[in-house]
Amino acid sequence: MTDTSGGTDRPRTTDTRGGTAAGRAGIGGSVRAEGRELPVAAAVPDLLAALRGPGCAVLAAPPGTGKTTLVPLLLADAFPGRVVVAEPRRMAARAAARRMAWLLGERPGQRVGFTVRGERRVSERTVIEVVTTGVLLQRLQRDPELEGVGTVLLDECHERHLDADTALAFLLDVRALLRPDLRLVAASATTDTAAWATLLDAPVVEAEGVLHPVAVRWAPPDRPVRPPHGTWVDPALLDHVAAVVRRALRDHDGDVLCFLPGVGEIARVAGLLSDVPADVLQVHGRAPAAVQDAALSPGIRRRVLLATSVAESSLTVPGVRVVVDSGLAREPRMDHARGLGSLATVRLSRAAAEQRAGRAGREGPGTVYRCWPQGGHDRLARQPAPEIALADLTGFALQAACWGDPDASGLALLDRPPAGALAAARAALRDLDAVDPAGRATDRGRRLALAGLHPRLARALLDAAPVAGPARAAEVTALLSEELPSSYGPDLAAAWRTARRTTDPYTTRWRAESRRLTEVAAGGPRPGGGDDRGSRAGDGTGTVHPGSGSRPRAEAGNGPGLGDDAVAGLVVALAFPERVARRRAQDAYLMVSGTGAQAPAGLGGAEWIAVAVADRGAGRADARVRVAAVIDEDTARQAAHGLLTGYEEVRWRDGDVVARRVERLGAVELSAAPLRNPDRDLVRAALLEGLRAEGTGLLTWSREAGAVRDRMAFLHRTLGEPWPDVSEDALLERAEEWLGPELAAARRRADLVRADTRAALLRLLPWATGEALRFDALAPERLEVPSGSRIRLDYSGPQPVLAVKLQELFGLRETPTLAGVPVLFHLLSPAGRPAAVTADLSSFWREGYRAVRAELRGRYPRHPWPLDPASAQPTRRTNPRG
Repeated sequence: MTDTSGGTDRPRTTDTRGGTAAGRAGIGGSVRAEGRELPVAAAVPDLLAALRGPGCAVLAAPPGTGKTTLVPLLLADAFPGRVVVAEPRRMAARAAARRMAWLLGERPGQRVGFTVRGERRVSERTVIEVVTTGVLLQRLQRDPELEGVGTVLLDECHERHLDADTALAFLLDVRALLRPDLRLVAASATTDTAAWATLLDAPVVEAEGVLHPVAVRWAPPDRPVRPPHGTWVDPALLDHVAAVVRRALRDHDGDVLCFLPGVGEIARVAGLLSDVPADVLQVHGRAPAAVQDAALSPGIRRRVLLATSVAESSLTVPGVRVVVDSGLAREPRMDHARGLGSLATVRLSRAAAEQRAGRAGREGPGTVYRCWPQGGHDRLARQPAPEIALADLTGFALQAACWGDPDASGLALLDRPPAGALAAARAALRDLDAVDPAGRATDRGRRLALAGLHPRLARALLDAAPVAGPARAAEVTALLSEELPSSYGPDLAAAWRTARRTTDPYTTRWRAESRRLTEVAAGGPRPGGGDDRGSRAGDGTGTVHPGSGSRPRAEAGNGPGLGDDAVAGLVVALAFPERVARRRAQDAYLMVSGTGAQAPAGLGGAEWIAVAVADRGAGRADARVRVAAVIDEDTARQAAHGLLTGYEEVRWRDGDVVARRVERLGAVELSAAPLRNPDRDLVRAALLEGLRAEGTGLLTWSREAGAVRDRMAFLHRTLGEPWPDVSEDALLERAEEWLGPELAAARRRADLVRADTRAALLRLLPWATGEALRFDALAPERLEVPSGSRIRLDYSGPQPVLAVKLQELFGLRETPTLAGVPVLFHLLSPAGRPAAVTADLSSFWREGYRAVRAELRGRYPRHPWPLDPASAQPTRRTNPRG
């Protein structure tokens, strides 16, 4: 019997997980000759010996040696129990099962079956089941003992996918605590296996591949191309890659495999190659199964296979003799501060470049064209970064919590999760009510984990279903669980309508996933089922804010008559409450998280939107909205009500105190009303805020106040403590001390402007010690000169300055000092113009006076110019006429 139930294990009357004896009998002898001759066969005896001993092994086998297809067949022949093979991708899982079934002369679903998202083919005869690592994680959460399973082979471990790393850690726990008899093989296409061997405490079994020579051709663009950022790739580079593919078709025989970073780039290059004399296939994780099968089967005509990194390893693509490598790959990136995650286009690693090049030498000598300079190759990273170091860890954290290790400290991982990313993920789970304060999984958290979705999307599905209906909630959630075709546009509700009336490979997968999620929303997944999304589902990234995990209410327009646009908005808002956004300009929005966002023109007119997909490129202050749904304010309040706050705000704004009652949704202001009697302490704090923002220039400084400040600054500069510092920074720091009464009485800017700053400053003098009484003596406001005039001193410079007419100082032999500093005299002519400057009167009378006298006595004959000014009578008057 073949079960195609869409990824759930139906209960049976007998346990068939280990396969029947009839199904197992003779499986090794049934393998076609092509399989028995694969290079890995020579290493199988050592592998079996390791599994009979310690029970774990690391298998290092180059691509094309048969580690994915022959080894599981021989393990099933050698040991009891079902063999589970875990692949990182659906495409590889289906292809591996089909290849193994072909080697047995069967179809998938008999002795070899597979389970991927939306498709399951197993039967009572199945002894080998190929699953994705996400499916394996689901199985482990439901049945940690893996009843009926004898051996697990984790394939392509070198790719360092997060689900694979997590599954391996869980399996090591199972072996240590529950199933010491469970055999475990970690298979890698590279020989860099020392870390795996240490982690598993297991021997390394190496298989030698048939390594055909691969000639390297360096083919950089003739002109510089702009570096990638975000998911953008310079079209000039894609034009160049297409030209290199044409060159490869012209200069070589065989099929051409071209590596590109993503689906968009594949589509563009496919368009540029529409006229080549070859079949152009687009190979990626979202490609239809028929296209994926065609890529793994020999073609009738020459083929050009445009592929993402899904084709770096896994099964051999037959017929390929030439590889064209763009040199780019996509990696997840997470901005935890803004709650935004995206894919980034990056330079590939040297290890990935070798993997890609090896595709050309699987079946014979080949050639690789590398579209970057040879001189830049050594500057590439040696290995790709593990996904655990880059990705959103919310799903991983939920898996760990459900496993009983909330902080993942006890998991055997090659790389520890970054502390900040894990903390953000655990905070998100608390806000989803998925874990308790101690980090342990709640019943709700376990249900979210078993939904086969990112926790955010699972929350949206389960909470939206009661108010929108399970089917419609499931359809929108399914749209969010996979990248939408760009042709569907940025409006999620419009994309939903397009998907309903369209028949294409995307909608085929979408409908299958919608059916699965409808079942989940209606009653939860059935025991033993699985989904291959695991922790990497959808665009679920970032941090959810406090309270956002609460269930929606049926009010606010979310009753039975809820329209499709409202359903789409509700689901997105529940999944990403911190991305609810309000318009602040035509196409500019502010998310409740505080991040600005630029929306496409099609959404720019809506007052409120819920952002499903957004990214923020390097150097950009605002995020760029890719997909969103229009919502109303009621839905925004409902989905993100944990961020709803109401409070009295008294602060300095636009040059004055503003007091109002404010209601906010996170960073978004909903409403504000004037506050009649604001709290006095809040007003004082606002005035201080304004003073610090605008400086002491906010106050009114009369001449007298400025003079007092200068005198105090002079004493502090000259004598130091206890004379106070009255610099700008010091006055702002001690504002509450010297402006206390004024601040207490003030209600607005105008009140501070009217404050008596002279009287306020005097409060800073050292009154407690009595030193303040010496202030006028040490730094007098005025100085009496021999003529009897009391003249104001200027303390604004380094030393006190007295500007005085020269005749008023006659008879003053020595320069007076203040606080030990000589007064600097600005000696003026009878007309009040500068005549000389001196801080040493004695020296001036002896040496400088004669020159001044000679210059001025003719100009001012009515004023006295004695030969001995030090002994002359000072005067403020002119000589009487004779």
